[in-house]
Amino acid sequence: MDPVVRRYLADLVAAARDVLGEDLVGAYAAGSVALDAYQSGRSDVDVALVCAHALPEHTKRDLVARLRHEALPCPARGLELVVYTAAVAGSGTPEPGFEVELNTGARMPFRVTWAAGERAVEDGRFWYALDRSILHQHGYALLGAPAAEVFADPSPDELRRLIVTALRWWLDLPTPADDAPAPGAEDAVLGACRSLVRVRDGVWLSKVAAGHRLAAAGYRPELIHRCVAARAGGTPPSGAEARAFQRQMLTEITADG
Repeated sequence: MDPVVRRYLADLVAAARDVLGEDLVGAYAAGSVALDAYQSGRSDVDVALVCAHALPEHTKRDLVARLRHEALPCPARGLELVVYTAAVAGSGTPEPGFEVELNTGARMPFRVTWAAGERAVEDGRFWYALDRSILHQHGYALLGAPAAEVFADPSPDELRRLIVTALRWWLDLPTPADDAPAPGAEDAVLGACRSLVRVRDGVWLSKVAAGHRLAAAGYRPELIHRCVAARAGGTPPSGAEARAFQRQMLTEITADG
């Protein structure tokens, strides 16, 4: 792990313990850190905290005040923090189910969602169960029991439904109609690769690793390699190219079902 990120995560856990005390039963690095794909200057730091009980409003506000970037500077693009109760983390529910969510960082818009029911449908309510599924396989324990014992997968049918919903959500986003390079299109392509690999092979990989796996299997290797290079400063594909590839992945996933 990047030593600067490691120090930040240690400080984050210490600050969370100051607020939550013995109610904090687990802390887990997720996302690129857990998948050994952290890219300095590009990646976020994703963290899931697990508490024994539902949090009262004043505790949520104290936690956000201690962990926001202005109080605890994040060395990455930003921090994406989600807090769950142990019951929700281990339930396999497809619902968001979180106690509080915080996005904060020098290059990330500040956002707090104080309860799962406040999460807007148009922003995607499927992310959380997918994130918990990744945590089940790969979560890096900063505090508490191994992630596989704390986080549960949704059922196979629910997981496939969530993956399909996520792909359709991405396809509904506006994209340039011309053939010009579209920043962010590389992540749309590689994210679709990750979705197919999870459905086909049963494993969550980083976007880049999933892209390499499908490129080796003959899935548009030129496009995939261009997308991987774009994450290091190369030219991204056009929005039209990304959408065509996403539709291909969606067709395969739904056909397999």
